[in-house]
Amino acid sequence: MYSLDADGFITSWNAGAEKIKGYAAAEILGQHFSRFFTTEDQANAVPERMLAAARADGRYEAEGWRVRKDGTRFWSNAVVQRVVDHNGELLGYAKITRDITERVVAHETLLQSERRFRILVDGVVDYAIYMLDPSGMITNWNAGAERLKGYTADEIIGQHFSKFYPREERAKGMPLRVLETAAQDGRYEGEGWRVRKDGSRFWASTVVHPIRDDAGRLEGFAKVTRDITERRAAHEALRESERQFRLLVSGVTDYALFMLDLNGLVTSWNAGAERIKGYAADEIIGQHFSRFYTEHDRAAGLPARVLYMATREGHFETEGHRVRKDGTLFWANVVIDTIRDERGELIGFAKITRDVTDRRDAEIALRQALAQRAHAQKMDALGQLTGSIVHDFNNLLTVVDSYVRKVKKAGADPEMKRATESVELALERGAALTRQLLAFSRKQSAHSELVSLAERVEAVRGMVAGSVGRKVKLIANVGSGAWSVMVDPGELELGLVNIVFNARDAMPEGGLITITAENMQLSSDGSAAGLEGEFVALRVTDTGIGIAPDVLPQVFEPFFTTKGPENGTGLGLAQVYGFAQQSSGAVTIDSEVDKGTTVTIYLPRADMATALQSAEAEQPTVANVVPLRTKGPFANPSGTD
Repeated sequence: MYSLDADGFITSWNAGAEKIKGYAAAEILGQHFSRFFTTEDQANAVPERMLAAARADGRYEAEGWRVRKDGTRFWSNAVVQRVVDHNGELLGYAKITRDITERVVAHETLLQSERRFRILVDGVVDYAIYMLDPSGMITNWNAGAERLKGYTADEIIGQHFSKFYPREERAKGMPLRVLETAAQDGRYEGEGWRVRKDGSRFWASTVVHPIRDDAGRLEGFAKVTRDITERRAAHEALRESERQFRLLVSGVTDYALFMLDLNGLVTSWNAGAERIKGYAADEIIGQHFSRFYTEHDRAAGLPARVLYMATREGHFETEGHRVRKDGTLFWANVVIDTIRDERGELIGFAKITRDVTDRRDAEIALRQALAQRAHAQKMDALGQLTGSIVHDFNNLLTVVDSYVRKVKKAGADPEMKRATESVELALERGAALTRQLLAFSRKQSAHSELVSLAERVEAVRGMVAGSVGRKVKLIANVGSGAWSVMVDPGELELGLVNIVFNARDAMPEGGLITITAENMQLSSDGSAAGLEGEFVALRVTDTGIGIAPDVLPQVFEPFFTTKGPENGTGLGLAQVYGFAQQSSGAVTIDSEVDKGTTVTIYLPRADMATALQSAEAEQPTVANVVPLRTKGPFANPSGTD
């Protein structure tokens, strides 16, 4: 018994309320009485409706489930009485609650007993339903009993029911214990082997109820037996299958196998999931699976989309980056299948994740290797073709040059002299083109010398600084610590000039060109150029307009240019490519539109002892730095993209 104010808050509390509901007065006074109602009743506003009815009618009575302090439920009979003052103003409510759970249970037992009785009289054939006297003798027999056990009513009535038990069960006194338990507890239920008339056995589910008169005296027993052999076999098979499946799943370490509920929360976790993702089961079960996705994928709603696709199709497979517990990324192959119950209702998802990072890296490396091989084969084919053409072209130039020399020796009038000089100029330009093409095709003999890059680069900078224009700033920052290299100094100079003039042309509004060198130890698997060993990376970087990605793979091909025919021949970078290859190095180009371009020439470090011996044998009195050339190809660099 307790009272409420007009809004339903508790204002008094008696000992009976504390006993039934479990709250002490100090705990509950001032609390709203709705906390005694189930979540469902609260959601349906039952407490509010109860007060409203009492306020309107003066009194309200109802039965239903209520909740104790410890969370258990009891069936209550509740009366709410309106309390008003002498003016009829509402002061609150008086509330009386009784625990009538036992009465409800008794009522339910009676209904269940009546239901069994109806089954008995209706002659169910799938159940053996029969009666026993207090000593266990069979007194009646239904059609289901005849079908299940094989005896007709005439054969079995008057016999003791123990004959349905196997010999070993009879020896243990099992039939007697069944009746004693039923009589003492009011019910016996169990499972075990039983014997048919033909001696065959079946697994039976048995329920025995005592039958008593109004005075409570035992009159006999009602017995219901079901053949559940198939169900037991199926259950055993399922249990064994589940055991084997659990062993299989828990033993797999190369795959992350786990389950999700409908909301995407992790409900199971195998050893493979722990190994791949880094979480122990107690750390991750109950967490949302979206934590395995990158922040970008979560922001894009990918986890929800994945479950939607799996729900719609029944199966979903994809690949992408996933995140381990320590924050590292791996490339995952993911398969999600829906799990449905026997009615086809979706109850969750099965998820399989494989770490395929190594496979993906291998595929990328293979694609890169194939692309590099195809590029190398193309450039080699172009080189062979170019070399063959250039030799024939050079022979033609030689013939023309010999006739020009004869004309000059024979003497000529001024007009013929001017014509001869024009032909000589054309021959020089043809020779320069021939030299560049031979460099690309690597069919020109290399005159390698020991070269100091710091001195050589500074010399080139001084020569071309006045040609790049006032808007372009050229900086050479190659320290004396840069390793020396064995290269053809003329080809090195020509290559640098070609790259610098390309950079100048890429900066019509001006900008910065920087030449640097870096000593590097390259490995074949980590090098962009595919080289291995000690190399000097000679870089020319500009801040120009950059090169489009679709154009970049073609820039080293001879005669390829993005400029007009009057601004370049397309041989500048082809010469650089040939020079790098002829020097046992390589050249790479990196560019981003509107941000600039970097051309890197990798030249192998010179073996100083071998280089010095070679220099002394050929030119014992000459220094190891070759003077800068100021004639020939430098007079008209190609200026090619």
